[in-house]
Amino acid sequence: MTLPRKDLFDLPEGVIYLDGNSLGPVPRGIGDVVQRVLHDEWGTELIRAWNNAGWMEAPQRVGDRIAPLIGAAPGTVAMGDTLSIKVFQALAAAIKMRPDRRVILSDSGNFPSDLYMAQGLIGLVDDGWSLRTPAPEDLAEAITEEVGVVMLTHVDYRTGRLHDMQAITQAAHDAGAVMIWDLAHSAGAVPVALDASACEFAVGCTYKYLNGGPGAPAFIYVRPDLIGDLEPALSGWLGHEAPFAMEPAYRPALSTERMRVGTPPVVQMAMLDHALDVWDGVTMEEVRAASMALSERFIAEVEARCPDLALASPRDPSKRGSQVSFAYPDGYAAMQAVIARGVIGDFRAPDIMRFGFTPLYLDEADVIEAARIVTDVVNSGVWREPQFQVRSRVT
Repeated sequence: MTLPRKDLFDLPEGVIYLDGNSLGPVPRGIGDVVQRVLHDEWGTELIRAWNNAGWMEAPQRVGDRIAPLIGAAPGTVAMGDTLSIKVFQALAAAIKMRPDRRVILSDSGNFPSDLYMAQGLIGLVDDGWSLRTPAPEDLAEAITEEVGVVMLTHVDYRTGRLHDMQAITQAAHDAGAVMIWDLAHSAGAVPVALDASACEFAVGCTYKYLNGGPGAPAFIYVRPDLIGDLEPALSGWLGHEAPFAMEPAYRPALSTERMRVGTPPVVQMAMLDHALDVWDGVTMEEVRAASMALSERFIAEVEARCPDLALASPRDPSKRGSQVSFAYPDGYAAMQAVIARGVIGDFRAPDIMRFGFTPLYLDEADVIEAARIVTDVVNSGVWREPQFQVRSRVT
């Protein structure tokens, strides 16, 4: 198997796409999948498609396809809802597992939505829980016996800094805490070994490196030995052991299906199922080796040409995910000018120009040309033009 596999994607001509860490591109043939669901399944079968087209089983079927990409066993990954909902589910279950403790520990670099969900849950339970967010480098010392839950994003969304999953999970367990990993910037980007880590929960989205499309369903992993005793905080109808028994009381399913809440997004699930075909015949180890080579080349090219850009990601490629970030005081305007030249990255406040490296559709020539354009934009000062100063709602 060779990388890249550009023929499996529909990418616009003249564009070098370095933003798959935010939204993956369109896998080729996905329009045909949507048409099939609309016309052959919904349009022809109508409500019968829940049975005849396998709509009801899709969350577990697709979850089993994602499991190998994150080092999980079949039957441990359930699909549906959004990542924030899955974070809430994992947190709510975790605090019940440690009723004698009152601290949720994260870090100051975590994605804001994860912290917001923790804050909202704390306000909801109103039982003395608190959220602590030390700096990432101070995390190890902060895992004390007061901590009931450790919740971290494996790859930092701003800088790409990579947490040591095995070491931190072990430290959490040594302190008696429950471990939750957010794999939003890990799934499809770096090798992950959830089963080997023995973490209790993991969550993630599928619209980034897994190319499931905007609004693609999120996933939740539960360690197999826990599922039978897990108490879902969101006891949705489709998490019931027998939804169509129409029982008045909730009885959770005997598998990870108990972590389902609402009706699965059928069209999005079909799109994601198709998007996962691009992983057939490729290993995460191959993807990781290629992404590290591409990112190293990009850093070398940028630093050789543009000293004004400061590397914000870890220098050691083994300590960062599949993205590279540079700090620049006028990073927003500079990124808009870069995008106007056909290289699509993105910006994260306060000053981060962020570039993702997905070797499924990027090669060395793309990276060299992208670095040339980025450095030309910064060095020339073209980003000072008025049209690049206007802030859009999405950065």
